[in-house]
Amino acid sequence: MSLHSRRIFLASLVLASLSFAKDKNKNSLPSYVLNARTVLVMMEPDAGAPLTDLTGNKKALDDVERAISKWGWLTLVTEAQTADLIITIRKGQGKIVEPTIGGGPINDRPVVVQSTDSSVRVAGRGRQPEPRDPSLDPQNPSPHPQTEIGSSDDSFSVYQGRVEHPLDRAPVWRYIHTDALRGPAVPVVAKFREAIEEAQKQAKTRP
Repeated sequence: MSLHSRRIFLASLVLASLSFAKDKNKNSLPSYVLNARTVLVMMEPDAGAPLTDLTGNKKALDDVERAISKWGWLTLVTEAQTADLIITIRKGQGKIVEPTIGGGPINDRPVVVQSTDSSVRVAGRGRQPEPRDPSLDPQNPSPHPQTEIGSSDDSFSVYQGRVEHPLDRAPVWRYIHTDALRGPAVPVVAKFREAIEEAQKQAKTRP
């Protein structure tokens, strides 16, 4: 086999394996996601407030909670201990490097009851237990300037609930895209709903 032919053959194997992995994992969700009934939505613990948009993450969090409440499949809860799923969000600013204000109780909010056209939701929460092992991920608890380096797009990650330090585990579903958290429609919630419905269909056809 010539060197050129060998390269083509190896490239074909790589593409075939990638295609297989993609098809195998497409819309594949574990049963605990499909059986979930409660969800806690929170900001990523290390997400800071961008200097150019100090309230962007909090507004995105409120929009996500409203969209999930309108969907109606999951019930919003205010305590991590009662959440079957935990969703973390981070609003992108279109920059890979962004100066922010970090620290502080970013996920501690007063509990309020809000009504929408078709439902009533409880928003906010008191002080939450550490979603990560603090010994493995020490953080400065007081507000401080910092520089974040990461994706410039919005992020939405789903984790298994009712486990110790859930955010230390890999997310079971994640979506990163420009304007994924844009309200009031919040496109990422529609994407997650599509993934759930497709996985439910697949589960019904399995022997």
